[in-house]
Amino acid sequence: MMLQRLTTRFSQFQIGVFLAIFAATGFAAKAIFVKLAYRHGVDAITLVTMRMIVALALLQVIRLWRTEHGEKLTHPQKWALLGLGLLGYFLSSTLDFIGLQSVSASLERLILCLYPTFTVLFSFAIFGTPISRRVKKALPLTYGGMALVLLPDLAHAKADWVGVTFVVASTLCFALYMSLSPTVIQQVGSMRFTELALTVSSLAMFAQYLTLRPIETLLKQGAAVWAYALLMGVFSTILPIYATNAALQRIGASRTALLGSFGPVLTIIFSLGILGEYLTPVQWLGAAIVLFGIWIVSKKE
Repeated sequence: MMLQRLTTRFSQFQIGVFLAIFAATGFAAKAIFVKLAYRHGVDAITLVTMRMIVALALLQVIRLWRTEHGEKLTHPQKWALLGLGLLGYFLSSTLDFIGLQSVSASLERLILCLYPTFTVLFSFAIFGTPISRRVKKALPLTYGGMALVLLPDLAHAKADWVGVTFVVASTLCFALYMSLSPTVIQQVGSMRFTELALTVSSLAMFAQYLTLRPIETLLKQGAAVWAYALLMGVFSTILPIYATNAALQRIGASRTALLGSFGPVLTIIFSLGILGEYLTPVQWLGAAIVLFGIWIVSKKE
């Protein structure tokens, strides 16, 4: 209903831009929730699994609430959903966590920031999607600004090449997911795609957990950790993923990915007030450049 009212006031392109920025905000908040949850002693694999359990439970509620589930899926669509579910929010996350064992968080963030560039290139290579003039202008601005934002952290970054390879592989997986998703979304619908692909990811994540941890580790987590898992499941998983897929349907993979690069800047801004971190003048300059790049890409050709 809310989306219908927005449609009467704004164009599909404007709604797509809003949804992409909203999704970036939700994903950016995830890092804050994770930092706060870590203060209670939970490990990364347990926390990400708790997040996906919450997400899976919410998905089932949403599926029950919806009265229409679309036409029966074809076998190619089922395989596509299975592959994208494993690629986007399971494999990419797993590779990222493996890389973080030996790569500093700052360097990991910088590598992950490259996924919009890879998305644009994948979309061009696979589907022949032209790279618009605005996107070409936004790319150097966005990543130049992002480099300035992360430059002070990179001065102390330490990593080995094995860890870097895992993080790059994670980035490539997510970029490939962003490139391949729009075609399937157009066929099955954004809400249905979100529900089915994320269900695949959640089940795969839980299966992975059972091979790495005893189930008792989940059951003994305190109320505070579960509260942060709930916040991540709602505001940093379900809502932003729905918004991302709806944005992909309206403005395409390239613009959605580039607008998503706003996320790391938001993470730093959130960290200022919540975690007591700070920005140097160079980082503020970088944040301003990123915002300018986002303004360019948000304007239609």
